[in-house]
Amino acid sequence: MKCVAVIGGTGLDQLAGLEITASHSVDTPYGAPSRAVEEGLLDGHPIYFLHRHGSPGAIPPHAVNYRANIWALKSLGVTDIIAINAVGGISASARPGTLVVPDQVVDYTWGREHTFDDGSSGEMQHIDFTEPYDRDLRMALLACINARDIAHIDSGVHGVTQGPRLETAAEIQRMARDGCDIVGMTGMPEASLAREAGLAYACVCMVVNAAAGLDDLPLSLAMMREILQREAAVVGDVLRALLASRYRG
Repeated sequence: MKCVAVIGGTGLDQLAGLEITASHSVDTPYGAPSRAVEEGLLDGHPIYFLHRHGSPGAIPPHAVNYRANIWALKSLGVTDIIAINAVGGISASARPGTLVVPDQVVDYTWGREHTFDDGSSGEMQHIDFTEPYDRDLRMALLACINARDIAHIDSGVHGVTQGPRLETAAEIQRMARDGCDIVGMTGMPEASLAREAGLAYACVCMVVNAAAGLDDLPLSLAMMREILQREAAVVGDVLRALLASRYRG
């Protein structure tokens, strides 16, 4: 049976309407997850929820224990992961207030613990990452978004930078030349670890600002928060629709 978890990011530290039935503090071989995994019901459908930044704390993107997070979810029986990310828009169509369901990723991160493979198995573990996001799960998400006539982009390249600082204008120009449509800090190695663990993984990216150098307005946390609050509510509606259509038990 399929079992879904949501990994929330900036602006989505709780799932509105989640009726929590249990809280799991999971011990993993890689240390503690960002926080206890919440198990509950959303509109009567079972779901797990984990906030990657560890609210009420604030774990920065480069310090998130991605391995522990993915391991913990798999140990609880999760088969599918929907990741929520707040991102900056690079391509002209990725305007603030738009949802993006990317189909590709470019990883600019460094120094993160990015694999479960420590060599102890005696075999090389080369995962196929040609399509970094699960196609079936992406299509299910897009069907729910399309049915609600939500402003979105149905594919795109997710560029993931190290953080926690924002990018320079020159770095964004380079990313645009590389073909990136959006930029965030938490999409990797989360996606590749999920693939290693055999979990279906897709993400919904909320564009909360134009990337550095692409807007005359300065980057404002107040502006980002306003868009985050609005888009988090939209994402919540999409998740409810996905649960009703795909995870009815």
